[in-house]
Amino acid sequence: MSDPDLALPQDEAKDRNFITALARGLDVLRCYKRGEVLLSNTDISERTGLPKATVSRLTHTLCQLDYLVVDNGTGSYRLGAGVLQLGFGVLASMDICDRAPGVLKDLRNGPNSYITAALGEAFRDKVIYMSVYRSREDVSLSMHVGSRLPLFFSAIGRAILVGMTEEQRETAFQVGAAEHPELADAQRQSYENAKAEFDACGFCSSYGDWRSDVNGIAVPVYSLNASRVFGLNVGGPSFHVKKKQLETHYAPMLTEAAARLNLRP
Repeated sequence: MSDPDLALPQDEAKDRNFITALARGLDVLRCYKRGEVLLSNTDISERTGLPKATVSRLTHTLCQLDYLVVDNGTGSYRLGAGVLQLGFGVLASMDICDRAPGVLKDLRNGPNSYITAALGEAFRDKVIYMSVYRSREDVSLSMHVGSRLPLFFSAIGRAILVGMTEEQRETAFQVGAAEHPELADAQRQSYENAKAEFDACGFCSSYGDWRSDVNGIAVPVYSLNASRVFGLNVGGPSFHVKKKQLETHYAPMLTEAAARLNLRP
């Protein structure tokens, strides 16, 4: 059964400029999950829904480009140095990521040792964590760079939606409806509630909406030319991170932190 996160846009066939082969190759690279080192052609075929013969050609090409490396003992593949170079190159080009660690550390070092702070950006119907400062406790949320949260039902996702232009937001709604048609109305309603909350309080929240055991609040921040919107959040296990403390103590800290990162003209 293929992974729905790897599904290509439904209007792919209508886009004459869409390079399917490139998209398939990127899908192969996205198959690897945290903690996984080796994947076989069969594993990749099952996750992407692509025929094994197609996967074999893709993995061969990616090996030639150093994005994959074949393990001679098993015949499986691991990610190569090319992927690391690509990933770090992308992160290095994002000025906001260079400035984020200090801001996130200050948020994490507040009075509640269970707080995790993170910066993320939307990708399709998800938010990808780009920088994370995990809590000071051994028992905490298992969040890391690359973690994915729902765009429409997490605090950080709602903050990003609030910060988007109307055109960007409508595109996000279309992607969300294509991925989960049964949730299309709920996704739009979640945004409407988040917008009202942000207008009234200056932040967006999620108290058990994404996960029943997680509370969090978030605000939008922007790239230098305002072309990209990110989300900045704080949160943690609901047993230790309460709504009152988030809204009375951490909300002002979050607003100040966003001002330090926010370079929108």
